[in-house]
Amino acid sequence: MGIIAKQSVWGSIYSYAGAIIGFISTGLLMPIFFQTEQVGLINILIAISIMFSQVGGLGFVGVITLLFPNFRNKEEKHNGILTLGFIFSLIGFVIVFIAFLLLKPYLVQSNFEKSALLEKNIFYVPILIFFTIFYTLFDNYNKVLYDTISGTFLKELFTRLLNLIAIVLFVLKNYNFNQFLFWYIISNILPTIVIFILIVIRKNLLLGRINIEYWRKYKKDIFKIAAVWVIAGFSGLAIMNIDKYMVNYYLGLKAAGIYSVTFFFGVLIVMPSRALRKITSIVIADAWKKNDLKTIDIVYYKSTINQLIVALFLMAGIWINIDNIFRIIPDYNSGRLVVIIIALANVVDMAAGISPSIISNTKYYKMGAYIMLITIVLVIILNIFLIPLFALNGAAVASLISIFISYFIRYIYIYNKFGFQPYSKQHLKVILITFIAFVSVYFIPKFDNLYLDIFIRSSVLSIVFALLIFFSNTSEDLNRFVYKNFLNKFKAKR
Repeated sequence: MGIIAKQSVWGSIYSYAGAIIGFISTGLLMPIFFQTEQVGLINILIAISIMFSQVGGLGFVGVITLLFPNFRNKEEKHNGILTLGFIFSLIGFVIVFIAFLLLKPYLVQSNFEKSALLEKNIFYVPILIFFTIFYTLFDNYNKVLYDTISGTFLKELFTRLLNLIAIVLFVLKNYNFNQFLFWYIISNILPTIVIFILIVIRKNLLLGRINIEYWRKYKKDIFKIAAVWVIAGFSGLAIMNIDKYMVNYYLGLKAAGIYSVTFFFGVLIVMPSRALRKITSIVIADAWKKNDLKTIDIVYYKSTINQLIVALFLMAGIWINIDNIFRIIPDYNSGRLVVIIIALANVVDMAAGISPSIISNTKYYKMGAYIMLITIVLVIILNIFLIPLFALNGAAVASLISIFISYFIRYIYIYNKFGFQPYSKQHLKVILITFIAFVSVYFIPKFDNLYLDIFIRSSVLSIVFALLIFFSNTSEDLNRFVYKNFLNKFKAKR
């Protein structure tokens, strides 16, 4: 359990440091100094490349996650599993590059009047696809070697810091938009190069000959796992990104820019789960291999209660400051409800804990793909109906409904199949505490000074929420952390 706590804490620190930088970049500077069409372009390029690259990886992330424990043998260069990953990734890139060329006219020309800027810069997409495919390969290879920190640092903090530097140079008029976009793309491909160099330095670039005996033994499993993870991985990313493209399709690049910025505030809630799910997926995989159901049950429960505490605290913080957010970016006020709806969707995501990892690391991993496939069909259908009716809010509601249904199906399946039930009265207690903390701040009169208002509201909420969580002993892990790192040290000094 120690490795989970340590890497989750550091991963969360990097995620939130990156979130602060991302807020400065995406929440403050870009809405003020960039045109909404330019903001939309940046997010659409990233969204399209992510969806293509997920297919281009050919599901090898699943092969590494599920089968690496069987291949693990450093003296034998892990029996050539990384070599196999390179082969899959190169073939996958060729396939999706051809697909991109075929689909390119549809992506831009079918909506040219609303997306002329996209037409001029679509050539960046194949570059992003290539580096994203190989970043995913290297990051997951590094992950199964029990290092989730490096990938989190590079993607969550390093990239955002480079992005911020590029934005500041643009604001200072050292760049025009085309030059900015070039360096923005560079900052998004550098993590791939850095993590590759890191693997080389650690002497983990073990590109050995593929063990024929292992290949014959696991060949069927490799292709089955890869196929299932392509579906599951694409669906998961599509759920988070396809709404941006559909907003652009129905409402234009300007609306996509507004949606992307306001969407960002809601996504702040789910950031802590990224580090946790990375390391727990490896722990869960090892636990399943040993049939250690007790460990899985404990980790499942702790992930739901701890993540719910963090998620509801952050959502309350966003909600009490919603007016202040749009005092800073008034031109984006049409996305006000998007912030709340996406925040709520991510509370659902966090409250589900590690349920995706529990399914994906068992012999029933196909069920995870089926759930994701159902979800992506649902989110597309809902977007088609809801965006024309409710504009930006329709896209956000489509995401909320889809995420809720997907996690509810997972919960029912895990409960029926394995008997794991991670929810208790402690979860209801967290909801009640959040409500009390929210009400304690809601009626505070607004201050004319924006930053004073944010400080007072956030401080009162934090104090009330933290005290109630601590004295109610809602989370043993959090209380143990406070005692170990603060109270015991304070008593020792006395």
